[in-house]
Amino acid sequence: MQTAEENFAALGLNLPPAPKPLGVYKPCLVDGKYLYLSGHGTVKEDGSLIIGRIGADLDIDAGKMAARQVALAMLATIKANIGSLNKIKRVIKVLGMVNCTPDFERHPYVINGCSELFAAIWGEENGIGVRSAVGMGSLPDNIPVEIEALFELE
Repeated sequence: MQTAEENFAALGLNLPPAPKPLGVYKPCLVDGKYLYLSGHGTVKEDGSLIIGRIGADLDIDAGKMAARQVALAMLATIKANIGSLNKIKRVIKVLGMVNCTPDFERHPYVINGCSELFAAIWGEENGIGVRSAVGMGSLPDNIPVEIEALFELE
């Protein structure tokens, strides 16, 4: 069985820089055997953001890719703060927020972009936790997706 780091390397993806807080909060917090990640946005490899509202500026598949980009930003925070993806035992909870038009209804499909990446890294048993996917009228800087998560540490 491969490790989380090996699984990530096999995907051939690159991490963006770990995002810096844009307010008065910590990007992550370790409490005992749990790692809490604050809401992360769509940080790309060059440090810029994916911008736009799903259903107006971006289509559903672009939204799903934006959620995957958020997951990559979250992985960057994990590596910057605890050193390795191998230190995560499992995903416990994901809260995905989708900046979308009022008629948009496929929030879970968009957040699958994050959940599918986590499942590929930690496996279906440990990479899939409980989840909520909700629509928002707006998100900071007009990003299409923001996600926060809770992990159990090894």
